[in-house]
Amino acid sequence: MRPLRIGVIGSGSATAREAGLAHAVGVAVARAGAVVVCGGMGGVMQAAADGAASEGGTVVGILPGGDPAQAAGGVTIPIPTGLGEARNVLVARASEAVVAIAGEWGTLSEAAFCRKFGIPVVGLASTLPERVLDEIVGGAAEAAARALELAAERRRALA
Repeated sequence: MRPLRIGVIGSGSATAREAGLAHAVGVAVARAGAVVVCGGMGGVMQAAADGAASEGGTVVGILPGGDPAQAAGGVTIPIPTGLGEARNVLVARASEAVVAIAGEWGTLSEAAFCRKFGIPVVGLASTLPERVLDEIVGGAAEAAARALELAAERRRALA
């Protein structure tokens, strides 16, 4: 069976608190044997990638540009798209559930695509409107656990 794919979306420039949460989510997802999917750049994406990488996890970074060398250090598999923000739809499609941390317009677009595709969105210190989130949780471990549960449920339902 293939590992679950958990997206981590959020601000490209994160506060220390947001980065700490994203790092902890990355750690928890990697420890569960799942793959982290992200936009592959800075801020929340980099922190989640670094967290997963610190546990030997796999991180797929779907990059806006065409140069794989631009990926954050923790990204294991950089996917250069050359699509700019249009790559947000690929981040959503590649994920089976998503944790949204903080966020601005790009994060909102990723969450909106998730909603359109039926991909669960778990909010953690999220600045997104509540109606784009399936649920809101209070901590990184809870966010990762809930995203993993929702991804597994979705996979079973689609099988």
